[in-house]
Amino acid sequence: MADTESYPPIDPTNFDLIVIGTGLPESIIAAATSTAGKTVLHLDPNPHYGSHYSSLTLHDLTSFLTNTDRHVIYSDVEICSHDESVLEHSRKFNLDLSGPRVLFCADLAVDVLLKSTANQYVEFKNIDASYVCDGSGELVSVLDSKSAVFKDRTLKYSEKNQLNSFFKLVQGHLEGVRSGESGGDGDGKVISEADLDSPFVAFLDKMKLPPKIKSIILYAIAMVDYDQEAGESCKEVLKTRDGIDRLALYHASVGRFPNAFGALIYPIYGQGELPQAFCRRAAVKGCLYVLRMPVISVLLDKDSGNYKGVKLVSGQEITSNKLVIDPSFTIASSPSESLQNVTKVFDAGRVSGKVARGICITKGSLKADTSSCLVIYPPRSLYPGQVTSIRVLQLGSSLAVCPSGMFVFYISAVCNDAVEGNKALRAAIDSLFSVHTSSTTDNGSIDQIESTVVKPTLLWSALYIQDLIEGSIGPVVMTPTPDGNLNYNDLLHETSKLFKNLYPDDAFFPETCNTDSSDKLEDDSEVGIES
Repeated sequence: MADTESYPPIDPTNFDLIVIGTGLPESIIAAATSTAGKTVLHLDPNPHYGSHYSSLTLHDLTSFLTNTDRHVIYSDVEICSHDESVLEHSRKFNLDLSGPRVLFCADLAVDVLLKSTANQYVEFKNIDASYVCDGSGELVSVLDSKSAVFKDRTLKYSEKNQLNSFFKLVQGHLEGVRSGESGGDGDGKVISEADLDSPFVAFLDKMKLPPKIKSIILYAIAMVDYDQEAGESCKEVLKTRDGIDRLALYHASVGRFPNAFGALIYPIYGQGELPQAFCRRAAVKGCLYVLRMPVISVLLDKDSGNYKGVKLVSGQEITSNKLVIDPSFTIASSPSESLQNVTKVFDAGRVSGKVARGICITKGSLKADTSSCLVIYPPRSLYPGQVTSIRVLQLGSSLAVCPSGMFVFYISAVCNDAVEGNKALRAAIDSLFSVHTSSTTDNGSIDQIESTVVKPTLLWSALYIQDLIEGSIGPVVMTPTPDGNLNYNDLLHETSKLFKNLYPDDAFFPETCNTDSSDKLEDDSEVGIES
């Protein structure tokens, strides 16, 4: 039995909403609900914010992944240390549970941060470069703008013309769409409805783009997961309409802010800063926060059988009109309730797939003079059976995620099962790193070592499989797990839907939250991007 004296009582004991878990969706819902003027109690059994979206020290990350309570989401956890000295710096790491993850400068996450004013609590830095693995195994720069195409020395003159013509075609189409939406006749629309509804890869073939350029567009700009050349066996075929939208997002992100010359930014101190920013926003609006407070059961109304509250580990009962839970919350009943009745108020989210994630700590950068970069391995670029893209994000100490001289790599690939996922992770690791051995440091001088070692040296790694669980709408709302995407757009769309289901008459962060939001979108200082 818990020592109830160690848990101070919560006052008041009734709220409009109780939220369990401080992951990004739960934190955004708490902030939006508090902004709408409702009372919110936000609980988390963990001693830290972020839940499955946390950035943790090395020790805390290991504890989180190996905690048996987490196995509802994580499986096949394998942690390996090749250099024990890494453990001595445990507290100097801020490691993302749901990496790799970035924000596009023009994506929905930036807009929601500005609209909610949560941007006041987080700062970002630009990702220095993006690369894609070509057919020969070489990493080539992602050509994401006309200037990048002009400077590139790997493309033939004819290929540069083809790519620029394609970008011009897309730009003309988008201008035509915008013209039609603003009341014009939309005559600038140049891509037909038939082409828009066709597979994007077929449209790129129709434009006669060479394989190298096609691969960059599909996997490094449009960020497609599955092999689009696989025909009917492809699990998810990207339509041209959606592909054009993804290109538009990428191009709108390039150079949007003066201090972010590329398309991608990353929060200083890790992705865990994002849920904390929304928690701070919610707290300003009156949300009450209690960490280290497990919920042991839910309470049901005796007459109707509907949800009415929760029982805390302290023994205290708290009531609320609505409840939001993170997907790892274990459903239990109070002694007076049957588990069968309790499950009636829950609509457990559907497991839609899996994503393999890897966290690697290295000595040395992938590219000289590059602190941060994104690397995309398109399907079949590492081995013939590779059916999905593998994404790798390198981060250095300038982002305050690791000690100086070390780098953190996040690797991910959506997969059908653990065997497929682990094969993808290991293929990327074998391609990227050399493994540290004790003899490396015992024999020869540092100069000799640096002259012979080309790849970054792997010092520590954690590999695991995460279930992809969708959010669910019912008497109790369950939020989704981190998805397999690089950015947060799909997750934020889902979070907005969950909020609108809870409070259909309230705005998801009304414009009054930030009356100058339209101006702030053009000001890099407002999103805290450091040079």
